[in-house]
Amino acid sequence: MTSTLLARHRVWRPGWPCEPLDILRPLRRGGADPTFRSDRDGTVWRASMTPAGPVTLRIVPRRHSGEIELEAWGPGADWMLEQAPDLLGASDDITGFESSYPRVRRAWALNPHWRVPRSGLVLESLVAAAIEQKVTGKEAWFGWRRLLSRFGELAPGPAGERGMRCLPTAAGIARIASWQWLQCSVDGARSRTIVRASQLAGALERTLDQPMAEADRALRSVPGVGVWTSAEVRQRAHGDADAVSFGDYHVARHIGWAITGQVISDDELRDLLESERPHRYRVQHVITTRLEGAPRHGPRMAPRRHLPT
Repeated sequence: MTSTLLARHRVWRPGWPCEPLDILRPLRRGGADPTFRSDRDGTVWRASMTPAGPVTLRIVPRRHSGEIELEAWGPGADWMLEQAPDLLGASDDITGFESSYPRVRRAWALNPHWRVPRSGLVLESLVAAAIEQKVTGKEAWFGWRRLLSRFGELAPGPAGERGMRCLPTAAGIARIASWQWLQCSVDGARSRTIVRASQLAGALERTLDQPMAEADRALRSVPGVGVWTSAEVRQRAHGDADAVSFGDYHVARHIGWAITGQVISDDELRDLLESERPHRYRVQHVITTRLEGAPRHGPRMAPRRHLPT
C-alpha cells in the first residue's frame, strides 16, 4: 500500500559539507530503533512526536549540489521542517575549537564537519536517556523498542509502512501503568522518572530557551534525573557542545585511555577536560567515536533477567 498523505518539502543548503547520518547517529537507540532508519545512499528517516503532533522526516543529502532535501509527513511536518537545520547541527558553533590534546586535534582534522545536533525534543531525549540508566545498552534498546511497539504511534506517511513509530505523547506516557513498564523491561525507578518528566513536559521544553546551566538545573530538578541523564538530554535536545557524560564508566575509561593511556576516574575526567571548555562534549564525541579506548579484559555486563519479557 502506498501512502496518500501529502508531504511538505524544504531544500536547505548548509554552510559546510553536512553528512546527516554522521550527525544524527547519536540520536539512534540501537540498530533496530523504530524511530530511526537509514538507507544505503545516506538518506535518514526520523519519526518523532513534536509539540505539533507526530511527524516523519526524510533527509536526503544531495552531495553534488551541497543541498539537503527535506520531506515531512504528518501534523508535525511544519514544526520539523523549521527545526531541521538545527537538528542537523546548524546552530552548533565550532569557532575557536582546537583541542589541547594532539590526538584529538588529529582525529578532528580528518573530519571537521561533524556538528552537535539539536533536536528540540526534550521529552524524547529524556525518556530514552532514563531507559538507559544503569543497564546494558542491549537491555535499554530492547526497552525502547518495546515501549514504542506497544504504546508508540505509527509514523505518518511512508515511514509507517516501514514499521516506524513515534514516541507516545506526554499524556500517553503518563497513562502507562507500572506493570506495563515492567513488561517493557523498564523497572520502577526508571519508569517513575519518565512519568514525572512526562507530567512536567511543558516546563522541560521551555529549557530549550534557557542558558545551558539553567537548563541543567531544571532538568536535574526532576527526581531521578542526575548529572549523566541531564547531559545526555542536553547533548541531543539542546545541542550542548559542552555537556559531558559524567558518571558513565565507559566514557571516562575510553577518554582516559585515549589521552593518557590509563583508565581514569570521573574526577580525573573533569580535570582532563577542563581545558576543552566550551567544547567538552565535542571532544567526548571525537574520542569515543574515532579513537580506541581501553582494551577489555573481562566479559560484558550481562542483562538483568528479573524483569518480564
